[in-house]
Amino acid sequence: MSTIRGARERARIEVTAAIKDEARKQLAAEGAAKLSLRAVARELGMVSSALYRYFPSRDDLLTALIVDAYDAVGEAAESARAAGAAPAAEAQDGAGSGGGVRRAAASPSGPYLARWTAVACAVRDWALAHPHEYALIYGSPVPGYIAPQDTVGPASRVGVVFIGLLREAYRADGLAVPPLDGELRPEAERMAADLAADLPPAVVAALVAAWAQLFGLISFELFGQFNRVVEARDVLFRHAVGELARSVGLTGSRAGTR
Repeated sequence: MSTIRGARERARIEVTAAIKDEARKQLAAEGAAKLSLRAVARELGMVSSALYRYFPSRDDLLTALIVDAYDAVGEAAESARAAGAAPAAEAQDGAGSGGGVRRAAASPSGPYLARWTAVACAVRDWALAHPHEYALIYGSPVPGYIAPQDTVGPASRVGVVFIGLLREAYRADGLAVPPLDGELRPEAERMAADLAADLPPAVVAALVAAWAQLFGLISFELFGQFNRVVEARDVLFRHAVGELARSVGLTGSRAGTR
């Protein structure tokens, strides 16, 4: 009985993957608003009633595609952060037995700034490689579709990576906390309480703004707003990402006071 159940489960996984693959082709050809379960079933040689056993409605299929896309870009961000160099406290110059000369430690912000850049570039690389999936989650809303709670966790993965980086930098005294305008303080404190209570409100407010600007940069590039405007897009992106890092306190030089 367990063998039969295992075979059925494998078959269900394979059919589900085939349905989602065909749906992604439709996204590329027609856009999310025109996604049709009947069209997907027709292309797969299935009757509609059979496909409904896997996805009862178009919105259920859209949700599955959205969750997959958020998880994919989130995984790209997490992998880039994990691959970054670990922060180093001090280094030794010279060779030989104990004859090294101790030199000043590298900037506390330095390793985190490099990882910030790596994460931002990984998100951009994923977007350029998966433009239709990016458009599904960061483009225009799909008419009539309301995202369920299931999408919230996957949607937060990239933001959680950046929060984690800033949290590590702050604990290592690697953040120069930016100034906070008095008018913004109540909202900054509210966002900090919701998103990262252990970070200064000024950092959280700056991060939310940087997060929006990062995806704005990617969207401008992906949706054609940079056409005939920006040619050296890699250069511009890295420069802008560095400016965003400085806005949240990753200065690349020794951090100031908190």
